[in-house]
Amino acid sequence: MANSFDAMLGGQAAVQPGGGAAGLVKDTTTANFQKDVLEESRNQPVLVDFWAPWCGPCKQLQPVIEKVVAEGNGRVKLVKLNIDDHPAIPGQLGIQSIPAVIAFVGGRPVDGFMGAVPESQVRAFIDKIAGPVVDDREVQIEAALTDAKAALEAGDVNTAGGIYDAVLQADPENLAALAGMAECLIAAGQWENARDMLAQLPPEQAQDAAIVALTTKLGQIEEARKLGDPRALEQELSLNPDNHAARVNLAKILNVEGDREAATDHLIAIMKKDRAWDEDGARRQLLQFLEVWGFKDPASVSARRKMSAILFS
Repeated sequence: MANSFDAMLGGQAAVQPGGGAAGLVKDTTTANFQKDVLEESRNQPVLVDFWAPWCGPCKQLQPVIEKVVAEGNGRVKLVKLNIDDHPAIPGQLGIQSIPAVIAFVGGRPVDGFMGAVPESQVRAFIDKIAGPVVDDREVQIEAALTDAKAALEAGDVNTAGGIYDAVLQADPENLAALAGMAECLIAAGQWENARDMLAQLPPEQAQDAAIVALTTKLGQIEEARKLGDPRALEQELSLNPDNHAARVNLAKILNVEGDREAATDHLIAIMKKDRAWDEDGARRQLLQFLEVWGFKDPASVSARRKMSAILFS
């Protein structure tokens, strides 16, 4: 899956021998300066390195600046101009000492430096011109997690599981992906596999709120499986609506089956009828549901509204 994940994220810029990234470092001429620098700088910043073959500091700076530009994967481009062969442009810009590096943005020079500065200063200069480095892979992983969550919410467990698996191949400690994979296993009815997966997490991960909620959800599923036939419970309630124990059991089953509104309504019915039953057991059970559903889930919002109408009426 790692190869699939790399394909999904998109490859990094190919690196040429000598440290330059393909398309990011080039030589230019007076004739091509308009296209290579002025026009190109409207797409991303372009650094122009003014140099000469006889310049020792130029030879020190070039491998450093090429390395930093290559590692930027397109944040900036580097264009080199030999001032001996092409003196007109540096003359127009007032370049009197080399090496000199001028940054162009939007077709205009905006900043620069002179001399064979150390790598740290080159990085700082590029950060100033192009902004701080963004970890593209981290951004892509976040996008993948968003896609996986959307697929899971849409009921496409296979797609969601495939994406979560790919993320875990690239980042085995990604807690969001671990939780998502467990959600997929639960949705697919593979409860034991989900429990085994969660049981293997180290204590610091097992205490995460999302993992705790999943563990609670598994407990609710296992409990509901032991509560019998929901149709039999519905029949019992039709004969005896005040059988609160049967109503709670039915609510637990409905919750596991995904009918959160119906589960809520059964518990609310008990609260309206007898708040004191089982030491406010219906409210406590509803709070357990809310813990698993999450604060922003529409069913949680609806349940809190219904519960507030009783508690504060």
